[in-house]
Amino acid sequence: MFILFDNGTPSPLRHALKNHVVVEAIERGWDRLGNGELIAAAEAAGFEVLVTTDKNMRYQQNLKHRRIAFVVIGNQQWPILRRYVHKVLAAVNAATPGSFLEVEIPYE
Repeated sequence: MFILFDNGTPSPLRHALKNHVVVEAIERGWDRLGNGELIAAAEAAGFEVLVTTDKNMRYQQNLKHRRIAFVVIGNQQWPILRRYVHKVLAAVNAATPGSFLEVEIPYE
């Protein structure tokens, strides 16, 4: 899949998604875009999944009829998240156009 990491998504996570193409928003110059603009740009560029740590995105944006899937990570602290990358990978692999999947990661 063609995956976009939103700002705040830990960069090391991309290594767990080695069977996918991962691009960070900052690599496209999209680090200053608001959520609506970012989603529109990602869809226009053909991204299939947006991985984010923004739990409020579903309440702030109209996500109906979107082509891109959303995977929300519940904790962006890499030392903790690294133990749960299998959950993120499972969510990415289960993503379908327009889906919204939350990956709960405990705070320890």
